[in-house]
Amino acid sequence: MPKVAVVRAKEELERSFWELFEPFGGARDLLGGREEVFIKVNAVDFKLHCYTDPRAVHALVRLLKSEGAKRVFVMDNCTQGNFTRLVFRVSGLERATKEAGGIPLYLDEGRQDWIELPRMGYRVKVSRLVRERLMEGQDGCFYLNMPRLKTHSMAQVTLGVKNQLGLIRQKDRIRDHNHRLHLKLADIYSVIRPHFTLIEGLEALNHGHYSPEGLAGQCVEELGLFIGGEDTLAVDAVGCHVMGIDPRQVEHLRLASDFGLGCIDLGKIEVVGDLEPFRRNYTWELIPVYPPDVKILEGRERCCPEGCNLNTRMVLQMLYIDFGGRGGFTIVMGSGWRWEDLEGAGDRVLVVGDCAVSEAYPVLKRRVRGKGLRAVRGCNNLRGIIGGLASFMGVQPSRMVPLPFWQTATLLASALWHRTTARVTPVWVRRR
Repeated sequence: MPKVAVVRAKEELERSFWELFEPFGGARDLLGGREEVFIKVNAVDFKLHCYTDPRAVHALVRLLKSEGAKRVFVMDNCTQGNFTRLVFRVSGLERATKEAGGIPLYLDEGRQDWIELPRMGYRVKVSRLVRERLMEGQDGCFYLNMPRLKTHSMAQVTLGVKNQLGLIRQKDRIRDHNHRLHLKLADIYSVIRPHFTLIEGLEALNHGHYSPEGLAGQCVEELGLFIGGEDTLAVDAVGCHVMGIDPRQVEHLRLASDFGLGCIDLGKIEVVGDLEPFRRNYTWELIPVYPPDVKILEGRERCCPEGCNLNTRMVLQMLYIDFGGRGGFTIVMGSGWRWEDLEGAGDRVLVVGDCAVSEAYPVLKRRVRGKGLRAVRGCNNLRGIIGGLASFMGVQPSRMVPLPFWQTATLLASALWHRTTARVTPVWVRRR
């Protein structure tokens, strides 16, 4: 029976982690003499509330070093459209890591190696360090997975299993970020398994993982909770339970369980601690607030919520609410188009995703004149979606970074020097 510990966050966070590890013999026993630790945080972006809390990272690094770890790396490869060095700087993760004696590690930089995803039937690239240390050399290091407690509009939840999508190269996340996303998440977990997963729930996110700051009052809740265990699926199942979500209804968790990779049956999980004070009733559905003069056309046959559909809506919502982005255009996405479906598209149209680009774009190209038509290829090509929507909505991407431009440029130059593979959105786009 897998064991999952639930601990209320205390003012002294190191004490909270000490209590969390105690049912497993304590942090020193978990380390088992391994002196090198890799902590995979959730540094998806520097937008408030969406990343693992730096306070928790600081406390965890300090505790692990006091329990025998000599080197503690805090790592991630952020979402498309951004680069990890910038996310760590703006979010405070860089400072928290260094002040605690840890080492920031940017997985979008340095040498990248191929690994096989056996059920997907193709290869993806990861940092060489991930392949050599977290896959081939796990006996010599300790890998701790540290997501934040969040729902996710495309993946339903983003906990331990989903957090590992950040281990692969940004370019390789585009392929099958569609109706096959859940299989891909389970497949990544099948080849890269943490020793311990720790969900940080100082705050919890409802209505998706990337709340606009203007909707934070409806989406963000201070919870003060940590959940941890050695079976990532069991930890994720308890995290789902806290959010009022049946883990069997989360497709990637069900698939990983069917593959024999862990347990999601709450009746077969030993929960140490009291869950009831933290139980909520969350949803992964986005709050439907969009520019009223933006028309969204979806294909009759398919418009994957796991890819083009909901990620496009999420960015549209964020640019509208947080940056005053304007409307007056049409978004076309999905497959199964007829001519009459596109008649009212207007003269400013953003076509998103391979399905719509192959079917709808040729029709629209014959009718939309000038520069009012733009195509974004790929499934969930977030770099292209941000750039396309920013162009149509009159928002310069440089405004989205809360740093002086020279600091951003310096960080980007450093990332490029270290051979970043990040798909960075242009800092300036032309208004359409």
